[in-house]
Amino acid sequence: MDGGTHIRSLKHFIAGKWVSATSGATFEVLNPLDDSPYAYAAKGSGNDVRQAVAAAKAAFTSFKETTPTERERWLLRVAEIMEVRQKDLVDCLIDEIGSPVQKAMFEFTKGLTMIRAAAGMCRNVRGETIPSDRPGTFSMSIREPLGVVAVITPFNVPLIKTTRLVANALAVGNTVVHLPSEMAPHLSLIFAEIVAEAGIPEGVYNVVTGMGAEIGDDLTSHKDIDFVTFTGSTVVGQHINEICAKNKTPNTLELGGKSPTIVLADADLDKVMPLAARSVFMFAGQACIASSRFYVERPLYDEFVKQFSFIIGKLGMGDLRDPNTVIAPAISPRQRERIKSHIDDARAKGANVIGGEWEGNRCQPTLLTDVSEDMAVCRTETFGPVTAIYPIDSYEEGLEKANDTEYGLSSAIFTKDIDKAFHFARNSNAGMCHINGPTIHDEAHVPFGGNGESGVGREGTDADMEAMTELKWVTVQL
Repeated sequence: MDGGTHIRSLKHFIAGKWVSATSGATFEVLNPLDDSPYAYAAKGSGNDVRQAVAAAKAAFTSFKETTPTERERWLLRVAEIMEVRQKDLVDCLIDEIGSPVQKAMFEFTKGLTMIRAAAGMCRNVRGETIPSDRPGTFSMSIREPLGVVAVITPFNVPLIKTTRLVANALAVGNTVVHLPSEMAPHLSLIFAEIVAEAGIPEGVYNVVTGMGAEIGDDLTSHKDIDFVTFTGSTVVGQHINEICAKNKTPNTLELGGKSPTIVLADADLDKVMPLAARSVFMFAGQACIASSRFYVERPLYDEFVKQFSFIIGKLGMGDLRDPNTVIAPAISPRQRERIKSHIDDARAKGANVIGGEWEGNRCQPTLLTDVSEDMAVCRTETFGPVTAIYPIDSYEEGLEKANDTEYGLSSAIFTKDIDKAFHFARNSNAGMCHINGPTIHDEAHVPFGGNGESGVGREGTDADMEAMTELKWVTVQL
């Protein structure tokens, strides 16, 4: 893989080798800040996918027999090399996907945590002894890796998703074929360099770059794929789920969200406001767990809007390497148009729009009030620095409105009332609920994921241990 300050030339990583697309085709990767060329990447085809799956399948035969010590050592070595290559990874996050340095450093640190947590999984691949009704029988279960795991990652947090999903799969003895977002291939290829340097055997981790819409089906429908994990849009996730159902391929899907936050009248706004801003505007709202709906009890509503309006005017939109910069560019022309259309639609239908202007490829932080049901932003995920604020008259109304969505990813409530807080935790339809904390929160070992249109299954060390392995029952007649 060629690097340097010139436009990069990126190749697939298959069976431990850097290879061009079999067709010779490439595609352009753009820096979202100004749409300047960042790289030319190998444009994968079905042939490339099949080669990668074959390499992973061949490597699985020996990799599944590796010891916990070996896998643990390799993963910890990956973390060590990541620390050495921190600048490369952070620079890539800034220039390839437009991360402000503050977010890039957050993602780098979180990625290290994901790798080290995965290393801890290696010694916990275990079954149990089971009582038997048959006299003289020793009965037990053993846990075994599934085989080849297809990992499909998004553009918005490519290092977090790569480190978590790839490392967890490897920790329990699987091999991987990775299809990164076509908007973030370089990050995954740097990770492949690190994996190779760490000594992980050839073929265990493979990366094919290309257009997901063109080769995603070749990967997810392949007969030798034993598990699929996907992060992305609900529409694509539903399509993958249908393919997996047809082939009886187990999967986890982490999809879209319309995450609500309830702010009750007893909440402390001095504590709420910084967390509210973080929950929306980290990476310019390009996060499935970003809070795009705030339901605020009327005694606090006007002050909440006033303080939020003041905060968004202070959020930095400067150089991405300036630690004070918060707002990132929208990743692509398609996503910019989506954000613009949601704001324009809300404005045209009578919403009050605070912010919403554009500076190049960056949208100013945007608050919407007086939002009605007929506005696209009311129910549809914007995936940008836009949130709506609604007044409510009671906790009960807030809960009802928070649950009035087809999504169910993350949710939050701010209150001093412990009864209402725990009632919300028990009755929120979301897969994750945070009390007096923002909807944006993730840790390596937690069950991360959503319900309804927000996904299937959970990610995390414990959840992936269950999902990426299978139990076998063994008996011995004594």
